[in-house]
Amino acid sequence: MTQITLLDGGLGQELVHRAGDRPTPLWSTQVMIDHPGMVAEVHRDFAAAGATIITTNSYALHRDRLEGTTFENEFEALYALALKEARGSGARRVAGSIGPLRASYRPDLHPEPEVGALLYAEVSGLLAPECDLLICETVASHDHAVSVLKGAGPTGKPVWLSLTVNDKDGTLLRSGEPLVSVLEAANAGATAILINCSAPEAIPAALNVLAQGDLPYGAYANAFEQITDDFLKDKPTVDALTKRQDMTPAVYADHAMAWVDQGATIIGGCCEVSPAHIAEIASRLRAAGHDIV
Repeated sequence: MTQITLLDGGLGQELVHRAGDRPTPLWSTQVMIDHPGMVAEVHRDFAAAGATIITTNSYALHRDRLEGTTFENEFEALYALALKEARGSGARRVAGSIGPLRASYRPDLHPEPEVGALLYAEVSGLLAPECDLLICETVASHDHAVSVLKGAGPTGKPVWLSLTVNDKDGTLLRSGEPLVSVLEAANAGATAILINCSAPEAIPAALNVLAQGDLPYGAYANAFEQITDDFLKDKPTVDALTKRQDMTPAVYADHAMAWVDQGATIIGGCCEVSPAHIAEIASRLRAAGHDIV
């Protein structure tokens, strides 16, 4: 049938659940520091579930996130640790995760494109030598897309652009801009275009937009009830968000297989999507005759 790339799931939330510690604004970075080896364990579990790409625990590793903490002088060391934990997962490829500067879902806080590009270039340079590709995640605005693509492009590694859309209207970025407004920049600077950290129900409309472009496309949704006002405050913690109880592995796999029917060739999961969810998707893909690559 079709060759499908299967991503891993929500690394950060899986770490928080396994650690059992109270979340901090440093989120999965704090878990990586406090529980050595746990990140590698989660990587292995996602790979064993069928993921062919695992994503480094570097989403929130930006200098602005570390400012005012005891780790603000450990920037390069934390990248080295995240890359070390990613090795030996058993997955075919490693994607270097580049999350948003300053905060997720807050395009109003994102720096100007030229400033952002320099900051993204720094983290891209740390990730690229030991990753097969770079994945720019939770991109919420046109300016965010332009700056992260400009920063990641010079590494020479494939760059996947992953956008986050309005949970009620998948044709809109979280900034309110039309999703279609990003296609030109993506075609010029990315090798694949995705939707992530959005409600599964918003994905079909978004994929219809991505299909208008020239790139391979796909999606990996979250399983949060909603992005709350508390999570949009300064230095939020993930306990401001609530897991959807209805999003079982079977239900999430129903969504994912529908995305494949829409032409998606890259699928996986974001926050609150566990190895069990990825295993269910892998099983469905094989049963449908798809090749997982």
